[in-house]
Amino acid sequence: MIETTDAVQSKRIEAVEQYFIRADAGRADALDLFTDDVQLYFPKFGVARGKRAFGELASGLLGSLREFGHDLSSFRYIIARDAVVVEGTTRGADRDGNRWAGGETAGGRFCSVFRFRDGLIARMHIYLDPDYTSRDRERFLWGTDRQW
Repeated sequence: MIETTDAVQSKRIEAVEQYFIRADAGRADALDLFTDDVQLYFPKFGVARGKRAFGELASGLLGSLREFGHDLSSFRYIIARDAVVVEGTTRGADRDGNRWAGGETAGGRFCSVFRFRDGLIARMHIYLDPDYTSRDRERFLWGTDRQW
């Protein structure tokens, strides 16, 4: 049976949503959504391959945070060929208790690009400013009095 383009796109969006749900909950089965040789990118982490690299990325990021979550209701999707692009917001607090909420603070907006192969995520590149709580104030070149 050949799946329609709409059915394939729906499955890809579902896989992306499941990734965010599982990852936010700290579920190990989030890795089941990826190919073994998945390519990952995150600012300040760089590009890496494989599920083990995903574990390194997650432990480093989550080790610096007290709480973290994606606001699934804020997500916007763009679908093209084998890719799903997601724009959305996050919320949370760093280890010192400094909070952020995308859309309310400077930090917390992201865009991630997922590419698929054989129904699994083969590439996930995350684009955001990892300074969630705006501690790097001296590089706010245009001030901090903007609407977020």
